[in-house]
Amino acid sequence: MDASLRLTLRAALAAACTTALLLAAGPLGTAAAAPPPIPAKAGAGTGTGTGTEVEVPGPQDGTVAGSGHIRVPAAGKAKKAPQLSEAERAADGEVAELVDNGPTSDRLDIVVVGDGYTAAEQDRFHADARAKWAEITAVEPYSTYRNLFNVWTVDAVSHDSGVSGDPTPATVRDTALGSYFWCEDIERLLCIDQPKVDAYVAKAPAADLVLVLSNSAKYGGAGYNEPSAALGYEGISTASAGNAKSGQVAIHETGHSLGKLADEYFYPDTPGYEKYEGPEPADSNTSTLPADRMAAERAKWYRWLGAASPDGGTVGAYEGGGYYVTGLYRPTDNSIMRVLGKPFSLPGTEAMIAGFYQHAKPAAPLTPTGRTLRLRNTAKVSVPRLAGADVRQLDVRWYLDGRELRRFAGRTEVAVAELWLLDLRTHTLSVTAEDRTPSVRDPKIARTLKATVDWTVRL
Repeated sequence: MDASLRLTLRAALAAACTTALLLAAGPLGTAAAAPPPIPAKAGAGTGTGTGTEVEVPGPQDGTVAGSGHIRVPAAGKAKKAPQLSEAERAADGEVAELVDNGPTSDRLDIVVVGDGYTAAEQDRFHADARAKWAEITAVEPYSTYRNLFNVWTVDAVSHDSGVSGDPTPATVRDTALGSYFWCEDIERLLCIDQPKVDAYVAKAPAADLVLVLSNSAKYGGAGYNEPSAALGYEGISTASAGNAKSGQVAIHETGHSLGKLADEYFYPDTPGYEKYEGPEPADSNTSTLPADRMAAERAKWYRWLGAASPDGGTVGAYEGGGYYVTGLYRPTDNSIMRVLGKPFSLPGTEAMIAGFYQHAKPAAPLTPTGRTLRLRNTAKVSVPRLAGADVRQLDVRWYLDGRELRRFAGRTEVAVAELWLLDLRTHTLSVTAEDRTPSVRDPKIARTLKATVDWTVRL
């Protein structure tokens, strides 16, 4: 499904769903257990159909990952900037490295900004940011690939502690990013003033993904999954710092922003969503093909059919997904793209790894490549360490003029003197780092998990 069709379907969802909002008692599977879609108005938030599209998290007492999409004003409630004292302004906008795994050009950079933290609460914000990152990296494939990431914090100093809408819709607080619950009259929808967020994100060295932590224990979040043309990030996830389930919402949202995965939940008894009859979706985790046809046509996740998936059960073709009850299939019954608290499925894990390597490199030069290396020089390369339980590491190999130097396998630096050059000709020294993970079976993705660095050497 291309982007325009997806937006059309989501807009249709917003226009069609006008039933009252109910809380779900469990995952979608029967009409009785399913929350109704978001009670949205066409063009909700602006009255014109414009604004920013966000995903609404599922109800707190259920497990469904989401409740569809809605458009909200990009600037939130458009409040004025907080009136800060001179001391508060001095603390505002400070950038710190929470996790440093290498140059921003070679790593996937996450920027965490807090809202509703006063100048005196910035240490608490940093502690909350560390806790959320620990929660994210407890989930695969983040666990194995945590060293592909840099994490930056940006201090946003708020005049008031806490955020608007907590505990009631009448609660209004003066905060740096204008975070507020009850966005579009949906209690758990935690919206922001995106231009204000962008102003703080721009202070960080780089941003591939943004997480906004609100100083609240109230359940809520939102997925702003439209990439930023100006700052380059893939999306913004909002979450309550003090609510564990809100962290699961944030992880689900990265499935969209980094993995480009579709939602796998659906809406029983909703007019217009009984059966999907459109073309084959572009998303890697939804398909119009049942398992037998998928295998016969060697399409979508056919390489994983029959494999035991970490989210439970076996990879197959389970009907229901992309908001439709029938006509679309998902790889497993209950991955995190459908149910909070579950892992990514095998196809979902593959998509996430592909997303990681869109921003992070398996090999990056520490010794400059723009000059000729001489006898006293050493070629050094940065190769991230994997942290998986299987202790597998990236495969590192060295070559001289295309011929492999097997004695250097696995090393991250080689001295020119070790090459035993006996002539004055110019040579090419190369190092290749490759991730040969069994979690990737698609050859097109596998080719992106490899990088080569070249140096010119001469005695």
